[in-house]
Amino acid sequence: MSTYHHGNLREELVRTAVGLAREKGEAGVVLRAVARQAGVSHNAAYRHFADRDELLAEVAGEAFAGLSAAMARRVGSVEGATPEERARAGLREIGRAYVEYALAEPGLFACAFASHELKGEMADADPYTQLGQALDRLVEVGAMDPARRPGAETVCWSAVHGFAVLNLGGPLRDLPAAERAAELDRMLLVIERGLTD
Repeated sequence: MSTYHHGNLREELVRTAVGLAREKGEAGVVLRAVARQAGVSHNAAYRHFADRDELLAEVAGEAFAGLSAAMARRVGSVEGATPEERARAGLREIGRAYVEYALAEPGLFACAFASHELKGEMADADPYTQLGQALDRLVEVGAMDPARRPGAETVCWSAVHGFAVLNLGGPLRDLPAAERAAELDRMLLVIERGLTD
């Protein structure tokens, strides 16, 4: 076993675990395998992580950070002539980013929901907060009745998460890309109209 010589071992172990999660999902996040791939003894890994759950929580945090960044990029690209058009498009783009991230990063996406111990406080840019901000914008511009706002995050998140899961390993996994995109557009429009019309 080689001795680790490159900077921060904890960061390297997390980076390695993220790589294994991309390949194998939650099953890839195993302390011994991560240590082996990083070129250190498993004892060295245990000096940084008490157990697998602690390492998995770090990977989940990385997965949520990736999802957050994807959402921010999508929302940042929103265009529209009026504040209402931009608010409506923003909500749809939050959902689109969620599904696209799940399909592009299925291993990390699975890990995001495998840990019950996300480390640290959720940042203002976390996915759930971004969704809440998009919903708040709909209320602010007069597109959504404030009475419909409570609990709207759960409705939106459940819909896009279900769509992603159905397309990852469920009955929609073999849909051609164009058909999947059209189905996603329809679903996002139904969510938007259900909350605003």
